Amino acid sequence: MATKGVGMANKGPAFGMSRQVQEKIDSKYDPELELILVEWISRQCAGVSKPEEGKLGFQSWLKDGCVLSELINSLFPAEKPVKKIQSSSMAFKQMEQISQFLSGAEKYGVTKTDMFQTVDLWEGKDMAAVQRTLSALGSLAVTKDEGTYSGDPNWFFKKAQENKRDFSDEQIKAGKNVIGLQMGSNKGASQEGMSYGRPRQIL
Repeated sequence: MATKGVGMANKGPAFGMSRQVQEKIDSKYDPELELILVEWISRQCAGVSKPEEGKLGFQSWLKDGCVLSELINSLFPAEKPVKKIQSSSMAFKQMEQISQFLSGAEKYGVTKTDMFQTVDLWEGKDMAAVQRTLSALGSLAVTKDEGTYSGDPNWFFKKAQENKRDFSDEQIKAGKNVIGLQMGSNKGASQEGMSYGRPRQIL
């Protein structure tokens, strides 16, 4: 006999050290960034309703992975990384949908260090990490400027891009003759007048 309303992982309250660690993680969550992310995702994925305000509302809005999958698909102009977006009440299906979003985000260019883990979102363990991933994704979308970004470009900072320089052989040779100011100069320098004490007597 199955009991109604029982989730996959029923956990009691945290105590001691684990409670302190969780409180530290929770303190990194940014409510102002949440508002920006919600506004961006709502504009990017037309037709997606906004969540209840607050961390729990934000988590439950993203938890099944469908909104995230719509978001990542909207950033790809041609071939979409998430082939099938299907809402499900089954935990493993929701986690699979989140994993597809993460794969798509990595394909888009989000670095591994900016990625959250599936449990960070699904269990609500580290919603600040989820915010970091979405911010990195927004920054990449603004930087790439492929015409797929919908929203205010000032919401996210532009990432630094490669600025390759080509120097001719003449320029490289001329640069070798320049003494950098931090190296000092040896013009007119000599050891005349310097004394280091008595010379060592070798017997």
